[in-house]
This record gives sequence, C-alpha cells and structure tokens, in this order.
Amino acid sequence: MTKLLDFIQGITRLVEANLPENLLVSEGSVLLKKLVEKDDWLPEAYAKPHADFYKQYLLYADPLDRLSVVSFVWGPGQKTPVHDHLTWGLVGCLRGREKQTTYTNNPGQSCMPTETSILLPGQVYAVSPELGDIHEVANDLPDQPSISIHVYGRNIGRVQRHVFDLATGAQKTFVSNYANETVPNLWF
Repeated sequence: MTKLLDFIQGITRLVEANLPENLLVSEGSVLLKKLVEKDDWLPEAYAKPHADFYKQYLLYADPLDRLSVVSFVWGPGQKTPVHDHLTWGLVGCLRGREKQTTYTNNPGQSCMPTETSILLPGQVYAVSPELGDIHEVANDLPDQPSISIHVYGRNIGRVQRHVFDLATGAQKTFVSNYANETVPNLWF
C-alpha cells in the first residue's frame, strides 16, 4: 500500500464515522500531516505547473461525493481569487511555500483580509463554513513551484462555489473542475 491509499482509507473511515466537524477536521489533519510530511509519493504527472495559472489535479473522488483529494500545483507567483468552499477542507503543504489570506465578507461591503499565514512543507490548516471559509491561496515563492494537497468534504470540482470581488464583496458562482479529465488510481 502506498501513502496515498493509507490516507484515503483513513479519511474515508473518519467520514463514515459521522464525526462532528471539529473532530473530523482535527483527526483528518493528523492523517494529512502524515501524508505531506515527506515528499516522496506524488507522481510527476500530478505535480506539473503551468506557466500562466495554477493547476488542480484530482487524485481521488469518493464515489458517493463525500470527499475528494486534490494536488494544487502553483507556478511562481500564482494565486487563486478570493473564494469559498461551502464544505470542510484540509490543506497540507507538500513542496515549496504557500501563503493563505483569510477574508471577511459582508455583502455590499469590501472584503477585508483578516489573517495571513505561511504554510511550509508538512504543515496543515483547515477551512470550513464554521472555521472560516473565505480565503485566497498563493505560491509564496517567486522562483519555483509549490504543491499542496487539499482534501474536501465533497467532490470540490463539481461544487458550485463563489469568488468574491474585493472592492464590493459581490459573489460570482463558479465550479473549479480539474486539470485531469479522468480520476487516477494512484495507489497501485
């Protein structure tokens, strides 16, 4: 068994246990930290940056849409728009350095940054509607790619979510999709 399979089995068991979100996020963070503590398992096909925009590669999608695991590959200076998730999520830095800035959103007002943190390899943080769900994520390295592994409580590439206009707080619906068209079977 590979590290990814061990992680998927563990996080699936947590989801099946119907734990309260705080326990699921806490115990899931421990599992994700173990997955990203050593950068020796992600195939290069799921670690390729693009010159102009970040890539989101699906590593696993639960057949019941209870969770998904995605590698985000950031070229130098690339970042997301300010967005939400509408589900719990865990982010673990595998390679490089990632910057996360959380925002508040009051409709009709500008989105205000509330906190910025740096994620280094082996570190994990969580998002959710309960914990804080609006943020921007960026590669914090000017000259090399960064890679993080994201785990969500739904198949995030199929969820209608929102991006936010910083000046007005206005929301726009989007679906993120994936860079790869088929779901890989990375544990063989």
